[in-house]
Amino acid sequence: MQNSQLLDIAADFGSPVYIYDADIITSQYQRLTSAFKSVDQVKINYAVKALSNISVLKLMKQLGSGLDTVSLQEVQLGLAAGFDAENIIFTPNGVSLQEIETVAELGCQINIDNLSILEQFGTKHPKTPVCIRINPHVMAGGNTNISVGHIDSKFGISIHQIPHILRIVENTKMNINGIHMHTGSDILDIDVFLYASEILFETAKNFKSLEFIDFGSGFKVPYSAGDIETNIEEFGEKLSKRFNDFCEEYGKPLTLAFEPGKFLVSEAGQFLVNVNVVKQTTSTVFAQVDSGFNHLIRPMLYGSQHGIRNISNPEGRERFYSVVGYICETDTFANNKRISEINEGDILAFSNAGAYCYSMASNYNSRCRPAEVLVYNGEAHLIRKRETFEDILHNQIEIDLK
Repeated sequence: MQNSQLLDIAADFGSPVYIYDADIITSQYQRLTSAFKSVDQVKINYAVKALSNISVLKLMKQLGSGLDTVSLQEVQLGLAAGFDAENIIFTPNGVSLQEIETVAELGCQINIDNLSILEQFGTKHPKTPVCIRINPHVMAGGNTNISVGHIDSKFGISIHQIPHILRIVENTKMNINGIHMHTGSDILDIDVFLYASEILFETAKNFKSLEFIDFGSGFKVPYSAGDIETNIEEFGEKLSKRFNDFCEEYGKPLTLAFEPGKFLVSEAGQFLVNVNVVKQTTSTVFAQVDSGFNHLIRPMLYGSQHGIRNISNPEGRERFYSVVGYICETDTFANNKRISEINEGDILAFSNAGAYCYSMASNYNSRCRPAEVLVYNGEAHLIRKRETFEDILHNQIEIDLK
């Protein structure tokens, strides 16, 4: 998307606004499937939590993706987008048995990550196929908040509890058709991922009726020009060979599954904001914009670094700015960042705004959430209206205080 098109979208739909490029999503999907082309059966399940707009889900379906979901509501979104239940895997954490049973009744693949629910579900529904989420005790991920495979993580069943799993499976006679892991996000070291994969292969040998092995995701995407990223092609070549060898050992072909979210949509997203005020202080120059961590929380929550460009003055002399929001709390997007000279009224574009941006947005400070736009076949389509004050009041109930 060129600056001129982004400026047109800001003029047509206002700011702040999230914009997604369907061409980049498609390219990333094809890049991932191509990396594993030597495996006969590959299943990509898009992680809905990254970006859950129904139009984006329909695009994923068009590409041939399934869905990875973590809540009943995400499952319902997937069904509303036209996905068949058998193409949806449900991988929750800490939810009630009732929610899992509700999703199972819809026909989705169930993925269970704790012994208690495994035993309860297996006792009541022994014929329902179940995948088991393993915690490989491998520390991976770019931030402690998104590293989920280590020993202190709440996610998955410890590899040291395999005997307990086998006891439950034997006692309930339940049907285990998949083994799963997810070690964390922003994984860069391929060898760490391959090491965790070996743990999963070893675990899989305990189950004789598997249909698939799910390796999660968490691939690192670049956040700026020249930034490091997961070498998905090298990883695909190495894991594909090992997976094919394992299938021969196992005695039948299995499906290799992944559940990418950020990898597919992060780079496709741009977030446009308007500069309200340029404020000079004794120590810095602030560019204060019409947004805050209510719309883009990742820099404050994870310390993520998003590229920021002044698309109103792209050729201007670069100066140093601290880009901050309008929330009544510290909400800093960037400190002392080199950006083309900024004037009040300019439009700034944040890169890598496709994943975990709108989906983590809120109405903090009673601010409305922005619109979403999908650029498909070169044309901008509004896929979510900007919220209004009426939307904020919609579910509130005034009581008569006398």
